[in-house]
Amino acid sequence: MRARFAVIPAAGLGTRFYPWTKAVPKELLPIVDVPALQLVMDEAIAAGATHIVLVSHVSKTPLETYVAPSQAVIDKVRASGRGELADRLALIGNDVKVTVVYQDAPLGLGHAVGCARNVVGNEPFMLLLPDEVMGDASMLTALADSCERTGTGAVGLMRVPMEEVSAYGVVTAAPGAPADGPYDIVGVVEKPAQKDAPSNLIIIGRYVLTADVFDEINKIVPQANGELYLTDALLAQSNVSPLTGILNTTARWDTGTPMGWLKAVVDNALLRADVATDFRAWLTQRLGN
Repeated sequence: MRARFAVIPAAGLGTRFYPWTKAVPKELLPIVDVPALQLVMDEAIAAGATHIVLVSHVSKTPLETYVAPSQAVIDKVRASGRGELADRLALIGNDVKVTVVYQDAPLGLGHAVGCARNVVGNEPFMLLLPDEVMGDASMLTALADSCERTGTGAVGLMRVPMEEVSAYGVVTAAPGAPADGPYDIVGVVEKPAQKDAPSNLIIIGRYVLTADVFDEINKIVPQANGELYLTDALLAQSNVSPLTGILNTTARWDTGTPMGWLKAVVDNALLRADVATDFRAWLTQRLGN
């Protein structure tokens, strides 16, 4: 079965972006003029998702407003000459169903994913962390293809310098895989010290998982900070059935920090045909002063 659900955990309060996120969810921070959440949903839809499960917090009502269909907004966007964006907006809540569920306490990514269980049921599902914006849907599509073909979960991977591994989930790959994968994952550890890291292969925020991961989430023990780590569930799952790692080859921006968000805005502005020329000219002039 191909994954048709896309789970987007968006319950975090975005304290790194205070005071903005006191009123506006960080998922609605614009990448030029399109919210990051829209770009993540576009990616999921391009990879085949027809039902989005948004894991939110009761205080983040603007997210519900955003995913609610609004023909008036679609018409205004279309009238402004942005017909392609209007078409993307028209899908949300219409052709693509959106269900909002709630994580009422900050109990970690594993817990957030578990909050989607009643909607997803026994089907495979995409998991997209909204702090990460991808250049296109090729990574997620490759993960969905792998899961459909093998019947087992797949996760996106990226190589980073060893001094950066302590900020991520790091995998152990079975020996014998080609340098560029795919990899059979036999171990996962969350945020190891550099000296303890099994590799420099980190998990990025794109997954296609099978429904048995929900059972593993129910079994894991909270860490000292009270959070349920998804990596603990993935480790348990990999001990029962293979978990595939696929190396990312498309652009990726981590918008979880102000600097990361700023880089995403600048890079994407330079990629946009409608603003790139004027923005590049201004940026060149500005940097020359």
